[in-house]
Amino acid sequence: MAGKRREDHSSAETATVKSAERTVRILEVLAASPTRLTLAELQEKMGYPRSSLHALIRTLREMKWVEADATGSAFGVGPHALLSGTAYLDRDPALRFAYETLEDLRAELGYTMHYARRNDAHVLYLASRESRGGASVVPRVGRRLPAHVTALGQCLLSCLTRDEVDEVLPARLDALTPHTITDREQLFAELDRARARGWAVEHEQGTDGVACVAVPLDYRIPATDAISCSMPAKLADDDEVERVANALLRHTGILVATLRREGIR
Repeated sequence: MAGKRREDHSSAETATVKSAERTVRILEVLAASPTRLTLAELQEKMGYPRSSLHALIRTLREMKWVEADATGSAFGVGPHALLSGTAYLDRDPALRFAYETLEDLRAELGYTMHYARRNDAHVLYLASRESRGGASVVPRVGRRLPAHVTALGQCLLSCLTRDEVDEVLPARLDALTPHTITDREQLFAELDRARARGWAVEHEQGTDGVACVAVPLDYRIPATDAISCSMPAKLADDDEVERVANALLRHTGILVATLRREGIR
């Protein structure tokens, strides 16, 4: 009898863990989608049983982690997802120092500045300061992009060994634009250049019409965070890229020293 109770308890725990994992995956898929998804689309993407999916969506709607469109047939993340994301930003000890650096860099360079953190094979945008006037750059706070398509991701990947990069990246490197590097050896060569310079640059690899320069913040080893400057690609000639890179190195050096002094790791 005791053995049967242990077996039943173990089965219940397994079911609970599976349900929790599915709940998180649903939120991740909805957050990554540019449009709301129907149950049929979610099922196609995730492969979960329709009955299980329907029950989880209903619970998430009741708890306001998911909301539906006017027809009640398509779903996206709800307001409590924003509350959770905001709490993450509010509690990050490095960000309150980074905000001032982003402001200073925007004032000096006049372009859009980003602060991001590597999340496995992606970079997660944690803060941005939009350029005043000039070309508009798509707001990215809370968004995630493949590391290999961004200067932010490339400069952070350059802080890893080749074996570590191979382990982190997916087998296939997808393209976001015609300029995205999808050949692994070509990417490794680009990472070698970024490692030697101390900064990465990409021209229209992640977004058409936009070039980006990024510097890693080595207050952690290997660096997990980086700051980038996005500018119109037509302005990103060698001299301008050099000017931007030098400004980034100067300001991020001060920020890293501050973070280390404050004991932030």
